[in-house]
Amino acid sequence: MNCVILQPSYIPWRGYFHQIFKADVFVFYDDVQYDKNGWRNRNRIKTPNGTIWLTIPVLHRGSVSEHTPINEVQIDWSKDWIRKHWLTIQQSYSKAPFFEENAAFLAEFYQSQPTFLANFTIDLTIAIARFLGIKQTRFIRSSSLGTSGQKTDRLVELLQKVGADHYISGPSARNYLEQDKLAEKGISLEWMAYNYPEYPQLYPPYDPQVSILDLLFMTGTKADEYIWGHK
Repeated sequence: MNCVILQPSYIPWRGYFHQIFKADVFVFYDDVQYDKNGWRNRNRIKTPNGTIWLTIPVLHRGSVSEHTPINEVQIDWSKDWIRKHWLTIQQSYSKAPFFEENAAFLAEFYQSQPTFLANFTIDLTIAIARFLGIKQTRFIRSSSLGTSGQKTDRLVELLQKVGADHYISGPSARNYLEQDKLAEKGISLEWMAYNYPEYPQLYPPYDPQVSILDLLFMTGTKADEYIWGHK
């Protein structure tokens, strides 16, 4: 059984969805420490004025400390961010060839008002994955599994709890993942390689690392050909 464990992110790039595609079980690592200025609450899109960040504001006032887990971070609804995000997306991609047909299922998310950041980003990510045609992957939140431990020990425990014997990891984890601990438990390891072809984009120059929304609006039903379907 293939498993991927990743922190929830806001409208992630295509590499994130490639990992979802490869997973039998995808675990949203939602009970680890929230990292400020990371990908949990923001991502990048292309606009006529260049690539910009779309950032979901979160409540501070002491609620986001160095020990706050992702699933306890609350969205700051004193700011009208959700309308502004959707307006920016519409203005930036209205001329994209597949904007109209692919934007409809997203619109409902930009009319919601969830309390917690992870609830919004996880539900949106699952909806995009299903829209991409990923039907086989089962989604679980790590917070529902009751694990303890730190770092690799905790990853191994998560893998065992979901019954996985094959772990798929992003390449950056090479710097800290204790591979011998997986091998001791009979868990094989696969490193992702993000070698994706270029696709048509608005507003040159080409940027390969923007949100998945860019690929969806530019390539439509052929989006998978630029992720897991390319030769």
